[in-house]
Amino acid sequence: MVYTEATIQLLDHKGALVDSDAAEEYRPYIDKLSDTQLQDFHRHMVVIRRFDVEAGNLQRQGQMGLWVPSLGQEGAQVGSGFAAKSQDTIFPAYREHAVARIRGVDLIDIIRMLRGVTHGGWDPAKHNNFHLYTLVIAAHTLHATGYAMGIALDGKHATGNPDTDEAVLVYFGDGATSQGDASEALVFAASYQTPQVFFLQNNHWAISVPVSTQSRTPLYLRPAGFGIPSVQIDGNDVLASYAVTAKNLDEARSGAGPRFIEALTYRIGAHTTSDDPSKYREDSDLDYWRERDPISRFETFLRARGEGDAFFEDVRVEGEDLAADIRRRTLELGSPDTSIMFDHVYSEPNPVLVEQKAGLAAYEASFDENGGAV
Repeated sequence: MVYTEATIQLLDHKGALVDSDAAEEYRPYIDKLSDTQLQDFHRHMVVIRRFDVEAGNLQRQGQMGLWVPSLGQEGAQVGSGFAAKSQDTIFPAYREHAVARIRGVDLIDIIRMLRGVTHGGWDPAKHNNFHLYTLVIAAHTLHATGYAMGIALDGKHATGNPDTDEAVLVYFGDGATSQGDASEALVFAASYQTPQVFFLQNNHWAISVPVSTQSRTPLYLRPAGFGIPSVQIDGNDVLASYAVTAKNLDEARSGAGPRFIEALTYRIGAHTTSDDPSKYREDSDLDYWRERDPISRFETFLRARGEGDAFFEDVRVEGEDLAADIRRRTLELGSPDTSIMFDHVYSEPNPVLVEQKAGLAAYEASFDENGGAV
């Protein structure tokens, strides 16, 4: 699937601004951006890619059981992540590393989660309402819709105050659209006119199943059947991702109901480190999307605006420093006490759980430090 006339694009794949009626509709959002904000777009894309590569290397070296790459999807994530306001609540899937960083999550917490030393990774309340990763495909679209229903019922949107009105932003992939949970979420969102934006990152592959097999029509057309306005964007265009998401979130906050964005992007890497994409996709497809890389095209755009080598070198060094810091901190992670597996399973102490915890402690105490029976 490639871009069509319906695909909204503000920056073409060569890094030049697009002159079109669709672009003009969203141009006001771009015109408001300062040089510092534009720099931040690039900085976050570059740094998160460097982190992503380092995390993949750490997994290959036995430091994690699994890693979920986001390589190639930085433009979709950074643009939309910056479009959300601090009062908005975000429900990620499991590869939104750039959005996590934007919302203040320490990236080592993602490592800790995929290493299996925490129950979930971070406290959403302490990270600008950025919820935990969800590995159950599409389940979180229902969580997001339920939360958005709560916002509406509590009267926390459509008050006319853009500084306090709330909305929900939920990320999911093309594979999730084939799950019943996603359809149920759209039903309830439309029925209750929830203040939320569904952000579909169509990276063209649900593990090894191509999107062309999952859907015979563009995915952004599906929400129309539920009565939800939708739009398709060039997901590798960070400016389009930002502007379109900001506009749709503004509309959702104002009481106009849910919105749906399909961001066309591509998963340059594997689905996870347990996957070998060379078994099921063509090199020609990969080459097509590499030419539309979100980072290189935005660098071209910034250089045309007068950004010099010093800035790009500074960003590169920042990425290397972060990667080194993540590696050091990952290698320092120890194994958690086995007793924590019983913590926070239920909100209140459970007699069965208490018994199981005591039984495990007694069992472990029956061995000496070398693993022999006491």
